[in-house]
Order: sequence, then structure tokens, then C-alpha cells
Amino acid sequence: MRLRHKPWAQDKLNNHPEYVPQQAETLRGKWQTRFAKEQPIHIEVGSGKGRFITEMAKAHPHINYISIEIQTSVIVCVLDHQLREQLPNLQILHADGRDLSNYFAPGEIDRVYLNFSDPWPKKRHEKRRLTSSAFLKQYQDILVATGEIHFKTDNQGLFEYSLASMSQYGMHFKQVWLDLHQSDYEGNIQTEYEMKFAARGQRIYRMEAAFAGADKED
Repeated sequence: MRLRHKPWAQDKLNNHPEYVPQQAETLRGKWQTRFAKEQPIHIEVGSGKGRFITEMAKAHPHINYISIEIQTSVIVCVLDHQLREQLPNLQILHADGRDLSNYFAPGEIDRVYLNFSDPWPKKRHEKRRLTSSAFLKQYQDILVATGEIHFKTDNQGLFEYSLASMSQYGMHFKQVWLDLHQSDYEGNIQTEYEMKFAARGQRIYRMEAAFAGADKED
């Protein structure tokens, strides 16, 4: 997808440090200070325009959320949502998802959301997939012992790869949906991509996974 350049976007982000912290590396281990209440922290890696993370923050005020997106012209849309809603449990991190350990301390995060990530279908690009072992290691480092990864995609190949990658890493699956919109799953909040793909009749895949050592009965 070609992004429309927004030359004003970075200035807008800089003008709202209450929602988009500058020098965010200094918040490593201190993210709770950015929220009105100390609550479990969930992050979305690759938030796009922010519909999912914003609606999640509205629906679950007992959870603190952090939107993570590297594209300046995209993350400014998340800021637009937040300027309208002014949610006390939502912060925005303008950063590369490959550097999560620079921004979060071990055990600081309770859940990671991965929604409609770039599938990077070519074999030589495997390391860029957000469910490759290098990324899984980062998630494991920043998650609490009982932390989870919740993953959604329309791409069957990426879903199959992710199942194998997580299994080989030693993770276990709490639940897997092969056709989410035809299931009895309740409380699904759709992303912009999800709404578009579902309207075309495309199947949506979803999983909830945890690392070894997490309580499999939770």
C-alpha cells in the first residue's frame, strides 16, 4: 500500500507529547506513569490508523493500551482518534516494532496484539515477519510470565507460518479460529483492514498464544 506523504504529520506528533512521548526510551520500565491509573498494559505492534486500539481502550477502561507504529503518516491518524476521544488509558509510541526491548522493561507488558501484519511472503524476508523467532524473543522478554499474543490476519500463508513458528518456539495455543467471523467469538473489534477484507468475504484467522511457563489453564 502506498502511503500519502503528510509533511505536517511529524510536527503534529511533536505538538502532543501528552499522548506521543518524546524520547520514549526513557520510559522503559516507567510506562505506568503515563496513564491515569496503574493497570495491565497491552500493546498493539503495527497499529495502522488506530481503529482497533482506540476502540479497545474505550471498551476496556481497566486496561492501559499503547499503540505502536513506525509510519509517521499513519500514526498521526491514531493521534487524531485520541484527540477526539482523549482516552486516559491510551498512549502512542512512534517507533519500530523491531526495537521493543529498547522501550519496555522485562515483564512490563501483559499482552501483545498483532493485527493484519505485513505477510512478507518471500522466504528471504522471513525475519521481517512479526511472528518470526526474533520477534517472538522480544515479546517474551517484555511480557509477564502469563502474557499472551493475540494475532489476527486474512493471510492463510502467514497464519500457517505463525502457527509453526510459535509452536517451534515452544509456545502453546489457548485457542485458534480458522474463520473468526463465522464463529461464536464475542467482543471482536475490527481493524480498518479487517472490515475491508470481511466485506469482500475473505476469511479472518485468529489465535491466542502464550509462552512456555504460562498457566495453560488460564
